[in-house]
Amino acid sequence: MKERMPVLKPRVVVHGGRRRRSSAGLLPRLFAAACLLLAPLSRAATVVTRLPGFDGALPFRLETGYVGVDDATGAELFYYFVESERSPRADPLVLWHSGGPRCSALSALAFQIGPVRFAEGRYDGTLPRLVRNPYSLTQLASILFVDSPVGTGFSYAPDPRGYDVGDISASLQILTFLRKWFDDHPWYLSNPFYLGGDSYAGKVTPLIAQHVSEGKIPYCHSFGIISDQLYEAAVINCDGDYVNPTNKLCSDVVQTINDLKSEVDKQGILDLKDALRRKSLAEEHYPLMSGPPEEPPFGCLAYRYYLYFWVNDNATRASLGIKEGTVTEWIRCKISGELPYTSDLPSSIEYHLNLTTRGYRALVYSGDHDLTVPFQGTQAWIRSLNFSIVDDWRAWHLDGQAAGFTITYANNLTFATIKGGRHISSENRPKECFAIVKRWLNNEPL
Repeated sequence: MKERMPVLKPRVVVHGGRRRRSSAGLLPRLFAAACLLLAPLSRAATVVTRLPGFDGALPFRLETGYVGVDDATGAELFYYFVESERSPRADPLVLWHSGGPRCSALSALAFQIGPVRFAEGRYDGTLPRLVRNPYSLTQLASILFVDSPVGTGFSYAPDPRGYDVGDISASLQILTFLRKWFDDHPWYLSNPFYLGGDSYAGKVTPLIAQHVSEGKIPYCHSFGIISDQLYEAAVINCDGDYVNPTNKLCSDVVQTINDLKSEVDKQGILDLKDALRRKSLAEEHYPLMSGPPEEPPFGCLAYRYYLYFWVNDNATRASLGIKEGTVTEWIRCKISGELPYTSDLPSSIEYHLNLTTRGYRALVYSGDHDLTVPFQGTQAWIRSLNFSIVDDWRAWHLDGQAAGFTITYANNLTFATIKGGRHISSENRPKECFAIVKRWLNNEPL
Protein backbone atom coordinates (compact mmCIF):
# COMPACT_ATOMS: atom_id res chain seq x y z
CA MET A 1 0.00 0.00 0.00
CA LYS A 2 1.45 3.36 -1.02
CA GLU A 3 1.23 5.78 1.91
CA ARG A 4 0.64 9.51 1.89
CA MET A 5 2.17 11.73 4.52
CA PRO A 6 -1.13 12.42 6.37
CA VAL A 7 -1.39 8.69 6.97
CA LEU A 8 1.76 8.79 9.09
CA LYS A 9 0.60 11.37 11.65
CA PRO A 10 -2.64 10.48 13.43
CA ARG A 11 -4.21 13.26 15.41
CA VAL A 12 -4.11 11.59 18.81
CA VAL A 13 -2.84 8.17 19.75
CA VAL A 14 -3.11 6.57 23.16
CA HIS A 15 -1.71 3.12 23.84
CA GLY A 16 -1.91 1.06 27.00
CA GLY A 17 -3.84 -1.32 29.21
CA ARG A 18 -3.06 -4.65 27.62
CA ARG A 19 -6.12 -6.84 27.82
CA ARG A 20 -4.53 -10.23 28.45
CA ARG A 21 -2.51 -9.18 31.48
CA SER A 22 -2.92 -6.23 33.78
CA SER A 23 -0.57 -3.29 33.36
CA ALA A 24 0.08 -3.48 37.10
CA GLY A 25 1.85 -6.77 36.54
CA LEU A 26 3.53 -5.71 33.31
CA LEU A 27 5.11 -2.38 34.16
CA PRO A 28 7.87 -3.48 36.54
CA ARG A 29 8.85 -6.20 34.12
CA LEU A 30 8.66 -4.04 31.02
CA PHE A 31 10.85 -1.36 32.48
CA ALA A 32 13.26 -3.88 33.90
CA ALA A 33 13.66 -5.26 30.38
CA ALA A 34 14.42 -1.78 29.09
CA CYS A 35 17.05 -0.83 31.65
CA LEU A 36 20.22 -2.45 30.40
CA LEU A 37 23.34 -0.27 30.43
CA LEU A 38 21.57 2.94 31.37
CA ALA A 39 23.58 5.64 33.10
CA PRO A 40 23.39 6.65 36.79
CA LEU A 41 20.48 8.87 37.75
CA SER A 42 20.73 12.64 37.43
CA ARG A 43 17.57 14.53 38.37
CA ALA A 44 16.24 17.64 40.02
CA ALA A 45 12.57 18.01 40.96
CA THR A 46 10.46 20.89 42.29
CA VAL A 47 7.04 20.71 43.93
CA VAL A 48 5.11 23.74 42.68
CA THR A 49 2.44 25.03 45.07
CA ARG A 50 1.73 28.40 43.41
CA LEU A 51 1.91 29.75 39.88
CA PRO A 52 2.12 33.43 38.92
CA GLY A 53 -1.24 34.58 37.59
CA PHE A 54 -3.23 31.90 39.44
CA ASP A 55 -5.30 33.09 42.38
CA GLY A 56 -4.21 31.26 45.55
CA ALA A 57 -2.53 27.92 46.11
CA LEU A 58 -2.81 25.32 43.38
CA PRO A 59 -5.71 22.90 44.04
CA PHE A 60 -3.75 20.08 42.40
CA ARG A 61 -0.29 18.60 42.90
CA LEU A 62 2.26 19.84 40.34
CA GLU A 63 5.84 18.64 40.16
CA THR A 64 8.44 19.77 37.64
CA GLY A 65 11.95 18.54 37.04
CA TYR A 66 14.74 17.35 34.81
CA VAL A 67 15.77 13.83 33.88
CA GLY A 68 19.14 13.15 32.24
CA VAL A 69 18.83 11.06 29.09
CA ASP A 70 22.34 11.22 27.58
CA ASP A 71 25.49 11.30 29.69
CA ALA A 72 27.73 12.02 26.69
CA THR A 73 26.10 15.40 25.96
CA GLY A 74 24.47 16.11 29.33
CA ALA A 75 21.03 16.26 27.67
CA GLU A 76 18.09 16.57 30.08
CA LEU A 77 14.36 16.40 29.41
CA PHE A 78 12.13 18.76 31.37
CA TYR A 79 8.74 17.56 32.61
CA TYR A 80 5.57 18.75 34.30
CA PHE A 81 3.80 16.10 36.37
CA VAL A 82 0.22 16.70 37.48
CA GLU A 83 -1.13 14.10 39.87
CA SER A 84 -4.66 12.85 39.34
CA GLU A 85 -7.19 15.00 41.18
CA ARG A 86 -9.42 11.99 41.76
CA SER A 87 -7.57 8.90 43.01
CA PRO A 88 -3.83 9.13 42.23
CA ARG A 89 -2.97 5.69 43.60
CA ALA A 90 -5.57 3.97 41.43
CA ASP A 91 -6.08 6.19 38.38
CA PRO A 92 -4.10 5.68 35.17
CA LEU A 93 -0.75 7.38 34.57
CA VAL A 94 -0.39 8.95 31.11
CA LEU A 95 2.84 10.13 29.51
CA TRP A 96 2.03 12.91 27.04
CA HIS A 97 4.21 14.93 24.72
CA SER A 98 3.19 17.39 22.06
CA GLY A 99 3.85 17.41 18.34
CA GLY A 100 6.03 19.55 16.16
CA PRO A 101 8.47 17.95 16.55
CA ARG A 102 9.77 20.29 19.25
CA CYS A 103 6.52 21.84 20.46
CA SER A 104 6.60 22.24 24.23
CA ALA A 105 4.41 20.01 26.39
CA LEU A 106 3.39 23.18 28.22
CA SER A 107 1.10 23.77 25.24
CA ALA A 108 -0.88 20.68 26.19
CA LEU A 109 -0.86 21.59 29.88
CA ALA A 110 -2.07 25.19 29.44
CA PHE A 111 -4.17 25.01 26.25
CA GLN A 112 -5.49 21.51 25.87
CA ILE A 113 -5.76 18.78 28.52
CA GLY A 114 -4.10 20.25 31.62
CA PRO A 115 -5.66 21.68 34.80
CA VAL A 116 -5.22 25.39 33.96
CA ARG A 117 -5.90 27.69 31.04
CA PHE A 118 -5.47 31.37 30.30
CA ALA A 119 -8.32 33.76 31.00
CA GLU A 120 -9.33 35.44 27.75
CA GLY A 121 -8.52 39.10 27.42
CA ARG A 122 -6.32 41.40 25.43
CA TYR A 123 -2.71 41.38 26.63
CA ASP A 124 -2.04 44.65 28.50
CA GLY A 125 1.58 44.15 29.48
CA THR A 126 0.85 42.58 32.86
CA LEU A 127 1.21 38.90 33.69
CA PRO A 128 -1.59 36.89 32.03
CA ARG A 129 -4.13 35.35 34.41
CA LEU A 130 -4.67 31.60 34.84
CA VAL A 131 -7.97 29.88 35.72
CA ARG A 132 -9.08 26.27 36.15
CA ASN A 133 -9.80 24.10 33.11
CA PRO A 134 -13.12 22.30 33.72
CA TYR A 135 -12.22 19.66 31.12
CA SER A 136 -8.76 18.74 32.36
CA LEU A 137 -7.85 15.09 31.92
CA THR A 138 -6.12 15.30 35.30
CA GLN A 139 -9.59 14.74 36.74
CA LEU A 140 -9.26 11.20 35.37
CA ALA A 141 -5.53 10.43 35.37
CA SER A 142 -2.08 11.53 36.45
CA ILE A 143 -0.25 13.06 33.49
CA LEU A 144 3.45 13.41 32.73
CA PHE A 145 3.89 16.25 30.25
CA VAL A 146 7.39 15.89 28.75
CA ASP A 147 9.33 18.42 26.67
CA SER A 148 10.70 16.01 24.08
CA PRO A 149 12.91 15.81 22.07
CA VAL A 150 15.91 17.68 23.49
CA GLY A 151 15.68 21.33 22.53
CA THR A 152 11.92 21.43 23.15
CA GLY A 153 10.60 23.87 25.76
CA PHE A 154 12.97 23.77 28.72
CA SER A 155 14.76 20.56 27.73
CA TYR A 156 18.39 21.28 26.92
CA ALA A 157 21.89 19.93 26.35
CA PRO A 158 25.16 21.67 27.36
CA ASP A 159 26.85 19.99 24.40
CA PRO A 160 25.33 21.05 21.02
CA ARG A 161 25.56 17.48 19.82
CA GLY A 162 22.75 16.65 22.22
CA TYR A 163 20.28 18.49 20.01
CA ASP A 164 20.95 16.26 17.02
CA VAL A 165 18.18 13.70 17.46
CA GLY A 166 15.45 12.09 15.41
CA ASP A 167 12.35 9.91 15.68
CA ILE A 168 14.23 6.81 16.78
CA SER A 169 16.85 8.33 19.11
CA ALA A 170 14.29 10.64 20.76
CA SER A 171 11.99 7.67 21.35
CA LEU A 172 14.82 5.79 23.05
CA GLN A 173 15.45 8.85 25.23
CA ILE A 174 11.82 8.72 26.36
CA LEU A 175 12.48 5.12 27.40
CA THR A 176 15.47 6.28 29.47
CA PHE A 177 13.35 9.09 30.91
CA LEU A 178 10.64 6.66 32.01
CA ARG A 179 13.06 4.25 33.64
CA LYS A 180 14.61 7.02 35.72
CA TRP A 181 11.33 8.71 36.53
CA PHE A 182 9.85 5.45 37.79
CA ASP A 183 12.97 4.88 39.87
CA ASP A 184 12.07 8.10 41.68
CA HIS A 185 8.33 7.42 41.73
CA PRO A 186 8.04 3.63 42.25
CA TRP A 187 4.57 3.90 43.80
CA TYR A 188 3.16 4.54 40.30
CA LEU A 189 4.44 1.25 38.90
CA SER A 190 1.20 -0.47 39.89
CA ASN A 191 -1.01 2.08 38.10
CA PRO A 192 -2.39 1.43 34.60
CA PHE A 193 0.01 3.13 32.19
CA TYR A 194 -0.75 4.85 28.89
CA LEU A 195 1.24 6.71 26.24
CA GLY A 196 -0.31 9.56 24.30
CA GLY A 197 0.44 12.46 22.01
CA ASP A 198 -1.03 14.69 19.35
CA SER A 199 0.00 15.91 15.90
CA TYR A 200 3.58 14.73 15.11
CA ALA A 201 3.72 12.93 18.46
CA GLY A 202 1.07 10.59 17.10
CA LYS A 203 3.73 9.29 14.72
CA VAL A 204 6.32 8.36 17.36
CA THR A 205 4.00 7.30 20.21
CA PRO A 206 3.51 3.77 18.80
CA LEU A 207 7.30 3.39 18.51
CA ILE A 208 7.74 4.43 22.14
CA ALA A 209 5.02 1.98 23.14
CA GLN A 210 6.86 -0.72 21.22
CA HIS A 211 10.07 0.05 23.12
CA VAL A 212 8.26 -0.07 26.45
CA SER A 213 6.55 -3.36 25.66
CA GLU A 214 9.65 -5.15 24.42
CA GLY A 215 12.70 -3.51 25.96
CA LYS A 216 16.05 -3.01 24.22
CA ILE A 217 17.12 -6.55 23.48
CA PRO A 218 14.46 -7.10 20.77
CA TYR A 219 15.26 -3.60 19.47
CA CYS A 220 18.97 -4.45 19.12
CA HIS A 221 17.97 -7.64 17.33
CA SER A 222 15.85 -5.70 14.82
CA PHE A 223 18.87 -3.53 13.91
CA GLY A 224 21.21 -6.47 13.43
CA ILE A 225 23.34 -5.79 16.50
CA ILE A 226 22.69 -9.25 17.88
CA SER A 227 22.13 -12.49 16.00
CA ASP A 228 18.94 -14.51 15.69
CA GLN A 229 20.51 -17.19 17.88
CA LEU A 230 21.35 -14.76 20.70
CA TYR A 231 17.91 -13.16 20.54
CA GLU A 232 16.18 -16.53 20.68
CA ALA A 233 18.40 -17.65 23.57
CA ALA A 234 17.51 -14.50 25.52
CA VAL A 235 13.79 -14.99 24.92
CA ILE A 236 13.87 -18.66 25.90
CA ASN A 237 16.12 -18.42 28.97
CA CYS A 238 15.29 -15.02 30.49
CA ASP A 239 11.50 -15.07 30.40
CA GLY A 240 11.40 -11.33 29.66
CA ASP A 241 13.62 -10.22 32.57
CA TYR A 242 16.99 -9.15 31.19
CA VAL A 243 18.18 -7.21 34.24
CA ASN A 244 17.93 -9.79 37.02
CA PRO A 245 18.81 -13.14 35.45
CA THR A 246 17.47 -16.10 37.42
CA ASN A 247 19.70 -18.72 35.79
CA LYS A 248 23.20 -19.02 34.33
CA LEU A 249 22.04 -19.45 30.74
CA CYS A 250 20.21 -16.14 30.90
CA SER A 251 23.12 -14.42 32.66
CA ASP A 252 25.60 -15.60 30.01
CA VAL A 253 23.51 -14.50 27.02
CA VAL A 254 22.78 -11.08 28.57
CA GLN A 255 26.50 -10.52 29.14
CA THR A 256 27.25 -11.40 25.52
CA ILE A 257 24.55 -9.02 24.31
CA ASN A 258 25.89 -6.24 26.54
CA ASP A 259 29.35 -6.71 25.04
CA LEU A 260 27.92 -6.38 21.53
CA LYS A 261 25.88 -3.29 22.47
CA SER A 262 29.01 -1.58 23.73
CA GLU A 263 30.33 -1.61 20.14
CA VAL A 264 27.76 0.93 18.90
CA ASP A 265 26.64 4.44 19.77
CA LYS A 266 23.38 4.03 21.68
CA GLN A 267 22.17 7.42 20.51
CA GLY A 268 22.76 6.85 16.79
CA ILE A 269 23.42 3.41 15.38
CA LEU A 270 22.69 4.09 11.71
CA ASP A 271 25.89 4.70 9.76
CA LEU A 272 29.33 6.37 9.65
CA LYS A 273 28.06 9.34 7.68
CA ASP A 274 25.57 10.15 10.41
CA ALA A 275 28.23 9.75 13.09
CA LEU A 276 30.56 12.18 11.30
CA ARG A 277 27.73 14.67 10.91
CA ARG A 278 26.97 14.48 14.63
CA LYS A 279 30.61 15.09 15.49
CA SER A 280 30.75 18.23 13.36
CA LEU A 281 27.83 19.72 15.25
CA ALA A 282 30.04 20.37 18.24
CA GLU A 283 31.55 23.33 16.40
CA GLU A 284 28.31 24.70 14.95
CA HIS A 285 26.61 27.80 16.31
CA TYR A 286 22.92 27.54 17.18
CA PRO A 287 21.12 30.89 16.72
CA LEU A 288 18.97 32.33 19.48
CA MET A 289 15.33 31.53 18.69
CA SER A 290 13.81 34.80 19.84
CA GLY A 291 10.78 37.01 19.42
CA PRO A 292 7.24 36.80 20.74
CA PRO A 293 4.37 35.76 18.45
CA GLU A 294 2.18 38.41 16.96
CA GLU A 295 -0.73 39.49 19.15
CA PRO A 296 -3.92 37.72 18.07
CA PRO A 297 -7.31 39.42 17.82
CA PHE A 298 -9.35 39.44 21.00
CA GLY A 299 -11.12 36.12 21.50
CA CYS A 300 -8.83 34.33 19.06
CA LEU A 301 -7.77 30.78 19.95
CA ALA A 302 -4.11 31.69 19.38
CA TYR A 303 -3.21 31.79 23.09
CA ARG A 304 0.46 31.44 22.20
CA TYR A 305 0.77 35.15 22.83
CA TYR A 306 -0.22 34.86 26.48
CA LEU A 307 1.83 31.76 27.12
CA TYR A 308 4.99 33.28 25.68
CA PHE A 309 4.96 36.24 28.08
CA TRP A 310 3.77 34.20 31.05
CA VAL A 311 6.40 31.47 30.81
CA ASN A 312 9.31 33.83 30.09
CA ASP A 313 8.54 35.94 33.15
CA ASN A 314 11.26 35.54 35.79
CA ALA A 315 8.70 34.78 38.51
CA THR A 316 7.20 31.96 36.43
CA ARG A 317 10.58 30.43 35.65
CA ALA A 318 11.49 30.56 39.33
CA SER A 319 8.21 28.86 40.31
CA LEU A 320 8.78 26.09 37.76
CA GLY A 321 12.34 25.48 38.97
CA ILE A 322 14.03 26.28 35.66
CA LYS A 323 17.81 26.01 35.82
CA GLU A 324 19.50 29.31 35.14
CA GLY A 325 21.65 29.48 32.04
CA THR A 326 20.00 26.51 30.32
CA VAL A 327 17.23 27.95 28.11
CA THR A 328 17.55 31.71 27.63
CA GLU A 329 14.20 32.08 25.91
CA TRP A 330 11.31 29.62 25.98
CA ILE A 331 9.66 29.12 22.58
CA ARG A 332 6.42 27.20 22.19
CA CYS A 333 7.45 25.45 18.96
CA LYS A 334 10.90 25.48 17.39
CA ILE A 335 10.78 26.12 13.67
CA SER A 336 12.00 23.26 11.51
CA GLY A 337 15.66 23.72 10.64
CA GLU A 338 16.63 25.75 13.71
CA LEU A 339 17.85 22.57 15.37
CA PRO A 340 18.72 19.29 13.63
CA TYR A 341 16.04 16.62 13.58
CA THR A 342 15.99 13.42 11.55
CA SER A 343 12.64 11.98 10.52
CA ASP A 344 13.97 8.42 10.40
CA LEU A 345 10.66 6.69 11.09
CA PRO A 346 8.93 6.47 7.68
CA SER A 347 5.76 4.95 9.12
CA SER A 348 4.42 3.82 12.50
CA ILE A 349 1.74 1.55 11.03
CA GLU A 350 3.74 -1.62 11.70
CA TYR A 351 3.99 -0.68 15.38
CA HIS A 352 0.24 -0.11 15.59
CA LEU A 353 -0.25 -3.52 14.02
CA ASN A 354 2.16 -5.24 16.38
CA LEU A 355 0.84 -3.58 19.54
CA THR A 356 -2.85 -4.07 18.84
CA THR A 357 -2.48 -7.69 17.73
CA ARG A 358 -0.62 -8.35 20.97
CA GLY A 359 -3.59 -7.09 22.97
CA TYR A 360 -2.78 -3.46 23.82
CA ARG A 361 -5.76 -1.09 23.68
CA ALA A 362 -5.52 1.89 21.36
CA LEU A 363 -7.62 5.01 20.85
CA VAL A 364 -7.07 7.18 17.78
CA TYR A 365 -9.18 10.29 17.32
CA SER A 366 -9.17 13.13 14.82
CA GLY A 367 -10.85 16.48 14.37
CA ASP A 368 -12.98 16.51 11.22
CA HIS A 369 -12.07 20.15 10.42
CA ASP A 370 -8.34 19.57 10.08
CA LEU A 371 -6.72 20.09 6.69
CA THR A 372 -3.19 19.59 8.05
CA VAL A 373 -3.82 15.90 8.71
CA PRO A 374 -7.32 15.10 7.37
CA PHE A 375 -9.14 12.39 9.28
CA GLN A 376 -9.65 10.43 6.04
CA GLY A 377 -5.92 9.70 5.95
CA THR A 378 -5.95 8.40 9.51
CA GLN A 379 -9.00 6.29 8.73
CA ALA A 380 -7.24 4.90 5.66
CA TRP A 381 -4.16 3.58 7.49
CA ILE A 382 -6.37 2.07 10.18
CA ARG A 383 -8.34 0.24 7.51
CA SER A 384 -5.06 -0.99 6.03
CA LEU A 385 -4.56 -3.09 9.16
CA ASN A 386 -7.44 -5.29 7.94
CA PHE A 387 -8.93 -5.83 11.37
CA SER A 388 -12.48 -7.09 11.53
CA ILE A 389 -15.14 -4.60 12.63
CA VAL A 390 -16.65 -5.12 16.08
CA ASP A 391 -18.87 -2.02 16.25
CA ASP A 392 -19.56 -0.47 12.84
CA TRP A 393 -19.41 3.21 11.92
CA ARG A 394 -21.92 5.18 13.99
CA ALA A 395 -22.40 8.54 15.66
CA TRP A 396 -21.29 9.02 19.24
CA HIS A 397 -23.28 11.48 21.34
CA LEU A 398 -22.79 14.15 23.98
CA ASP A 399 -25.62 16.12 25.59
CA GLY A 400 -28.11 14.45 23.29
CA GLN A 401 -26.36 15.45 20.07
CA ALA A 402 -23.94 13.78 17.68
CA ALA A 403 -20.41 14.84 18.65
CA GLY A 404 -18.62 12.81 15.98
CA PHE A 405 -18.45 9.33 14.55
CA THR A 406 -16.69 6.19 15.71
CA ILE A 407 -15.85 2.64 14.72
CA THR A 408 -14.36 -0.17 16.81
CA TYR A 409 -12.18 -2.91 15.39
CA ALA A 410 -10.95 -6.22 16.73
CA ASN A 411 -7.95 -6.13 19.07
CA ASN A 412 -9.43 -3.20 21.02
CA LEU A 413 -8.65 -0.52 18.42
CA THR A 414 -11.07 2.43 18.48
CA PHE A 415 -11.17 5.28 15.97
CA ALA A 416 -13.32 8.37 16.44
CA THR A 417 -13.82 11.78 14.91
CA ILE A 418 -14.52 14.99 16.79
CA LYS A 419 -17.23 17.04 15.08
CA GLY A 420 -15.83 20.52 14.42
CA GLY A 421 -12.45 19.56 15.85
CA ARG A 422 -9.36 21.34 14.57
CA HIS A 423 -5.79 20.06 14.22
CA ILE A 424 -5.60 19.86 18.02
CA SER A 425 -9.20 19.06 18.88
CA SER A 426 -8.80 19.55 22.61
CA GLU A 427 -8.16 23.26 22.01
CA ASN A 428 -11.50 24.06 20.41
CA ARG A 429 -13.57 21.02 21.45
CA PRO A 430 -12.36 20.39 25.02
CA LYS A 431 -15.67 19.06 26.33
CA GLU A 432 -15.96 16.50 23.54
CA CYS A 433 -12.35 15.34 23.95
CA PHE A 434 -12.78 15.02 27.70
CA ALA A 435 -15.89 12.89 27.21
CA ILE A 436 -14.34 10.58 24.65
CA VAL A 437 -11.17 9.93 26.68
CA LYS A 438 -13.13 9.45 29.90
CA ARG A 439 -15.38 6.82 28.33
CA TRP A 440 -12.43 5.05 26.72
CA LEU A 441 -10.34 4.97 29.90
CA ASN A 442 -13.37 3.58 31.75
CA ASN A 443 -13.80 0.86 29.10
CA GLU A 444 -17.19 2.28 28.19
CA PRO A 445 -18.55 2.40 24.63
CA LEU A 446 -18.22 5.81 23.03
